[in-house]
Amino acid sequence: MMNECKRNKWTGGQLLAFSGLDGPTDFHHGLTARTSFAAPGLDIVLPGRGRVHFPVDPSRGVFITGDAFRLGEGADAVTGAFLDTHHLLISGPCSVENSEKGLTCLQEGTRTLLGTSVEFQPDLLAADIDRAFEERCRWLNQQTLPPETDPAARRTLLQGLSLMKSQVYSPAGKIRHRWTTPDRWPHRAMWLWDSAFHAVGWRHLDPDMARDALSAVLDTQAADGFIAHRMDPNRLSAITQPPVLALGVKAVHDLHPAPDWIADVYPKLAAYLKWDFANRDRDGAGLVEWEIEGNPHCRSGESGMDNSPRFDAATRMDAVDFNAFLARECEIMAEFARELGRTEDANRWAEHHQRLCRLIRERLWSADLNFFVDYDIEKNAPSDVLACSGFLPLLCGAASPEQAAKLVEHLRNPDTFGTPFPVPSVAACQARNLGKDMWRGPVWINLNWLIAEGLDRYGYTGPAEDLRQQTRAEIQRHCETYGTFFEFYDAQRETDPPRLHRKGACAPEESPYKQVFHDFGWTATLYVDLCFRAGTVAISGL
Repeated sequence: MMNECKRNKWTGGQLLAFSGLDGPTDFHHGLTARTSFAAPGLDIVLPGRGRVHFPVDPSRGVFITGDAFRLGEGADAVTGAFLDTHHLLISGPCSVENSEKGLTCLQEGTRTLLGTSVEFQPDLLAADIDRAFEERCRWLNQQTLPPETDPAARRTLLQGLSLMKSQVYSPAGKIRHRWTTPDRWPHRAMWLWDSAFHAVGWRHLDPDMARDALSAVLDTQAADGFIAHRMDPNRLSAITQPPVLALGVKAVHDLHPAPDWIADVYPKLAAYLKWDFANRDRDGAGLVEWEIEGNPHCRSGESGMDNSPRFDAATRMDAVDFNAFLARECEIMAEFARELGRTEDANRWAEHHQRLCRLIRERLWSADLNFFVDYDIEKNAPSDVLACSGFLPLLCGAASPEQAAKLVEHLRNPDTFGTPFPVPSVAACQARNLGKDMWRGPVWINLNWLIAEGLDRYGYTGPAEDLRQQTRAEIQRHCETYGTFFEFYDAQRETDPPRLHRKGACAPEESPYKQVFHDFGWTATLYVDLCFRAGTVAISGL
């Protein structure tokens, strides 16, 4: 495995932290680092800032996982490994600079111990570095990959598995299960819909971990059923996020049936969906609306599509994606209810599903645009913004066969959504909305995954597989170049991900939130799922 992960160039942006798969983590004081962009080294990002420089020629070999690394060969080689959530041990030549409050550094000879000041143990400087390195790599080494004709796919998959391991926290505070984060920095916390997509990848490797990722979100549920869009061991946000938890539960359950788990999560999922119905259909007309915010760069964080032009002018609107997600959740809940012998519940959920699908089909289809669009309640008019959300009625079965055929035509049309790398978050023809900033043009991997699921539902297996193949190829292409998985990608293939904008700018020197996130969770987990779906690679021996 180590030779397969080895490369001869240094890339920045890969996160390193101790994994909850190996032991207890510490959300507040855990040590987190990031590979430096300028030269071989690490930028310590939590709990304080610091920089570690390695005077090593990267052409002699670079091996990095999410919690261990080895650079160079022979006497000049540098080896590093997390000993626990608070300590990183390095053996080999290095220099440490700009260490801030919250970090402690101890150096003796060719050994360096970096740790969090509140938990620093100087005696760990003498720990067995080779043993620590082997322990950190053990989980990845246990993942047995069969022969694969495409070495790049194997490297990308191994990189994805390493990222997935580094995402995991141990239980803490109100979160009673192991949980995942989109990235250990700067997001850090747990997010509702991210967790569902994380579980989709984890189901192929460790079904217990996949279940934990979803159960952890439900651990934070309020008494009235509300689930926040972001949560950590101590805090919750005040808005929710796309309802896709039942979708994630079904994905895991389909591969690894666990009736007791379904019985446990069913009432919690039901309470959450009832909260959505009760609190997000403000006009009582039967369709739900996202919460809209005042921030111009995040008009609807609740939707997950923060800065989409869908929200530029609207204050309230019946949202295509929200209703499609909700309808699909109801359909899945009917399946769970039947499995649990709750016939009345099953009928009720099926009625909700059918009603929502009918309203989506009747109210949110634009005959002029041949596409599903949001409906602005304040203006009493349909939106004219063509966004990737318009494909999601395929996911829940709301589209008629004729409407589905029109949507497939859009996927093939270079003037709308048939871009060099589909599916753009905004149609190519809408120049006033189109850009290189997050949901204003770039492609998001979770939307591609969902759209492919919807295409399958309607029998468009060829377009679905084409979309999956293009998505795998684009992720792999950039992972080969940059050694990481990005938050979003350019639909036109003109701009590499690190130069795309995020909420108005590409200025990482000002803020980590002003650059596409590197080592992004669901891009890795869904890449893993797409590989399994394609049958191009399988993992066994678990």
